[in-house]
Parts: sequence; C-alpha cells; structure tokens
Amino acid sequence: MHGKKLFVGNIDNSTTADDLKDLFSKCGEIDDLQFVGDKGFAFIEMSTQVEAETAKKDLDGHQLNGRSLNVREARKNMKHSRRSGRRR
Repeated sequence: MHGKKLFVGNIDNSTTADDLKDLFSKCGEIDDLQFVGDKGFAFIEMSTQVEAETAKKDLDGHQLNGRSLNVREARKNMKHSRRSGRRR
C-alpha cells in the first residue's frame, strides 16, 4: 500500500458515519471521512500509512450491520479522455 486513504464498500443502508468512525478509530486516528450512505461506500483517510494498512488488514471482510465490508486502498482520480490521440 502506498497511501493512507481507503475505499470502503458494501456498506449497509442502516450504517451511519459514526458507526464507521467507531470501527475505524480502533485501527488509528481518522483524518477524514467522506460517507456516501445512499450509495453504500465511504472514503476514509487514516493519519498514517501504517494505520491505513492495519485497517485494511483488520477490517476487510468485517461484518457490520449484516454486511461484509470491502476495504481497499483508494485509487487516485485520473481523468480519462475519450480520444485515443489518433487522428482519423
């Protein structure tokens, strides 16, 4: 892992931001939490890379409100052009 920001997916609709804070704070300090509850995912930034790795290792597959969480390193946003660069 290279970063400290995590993507958390498969979150149940009944889960709150406080539920996620309580769970992930057991692995370290949370710098930022962006929760998109109606879509069932969140981005959580831990204070260090080591804490992020610990959270990923400990919480990937963890059962929360009847669902198994998917925890992985968040990917950086990259703009993708529809053009291939070739002229026609």
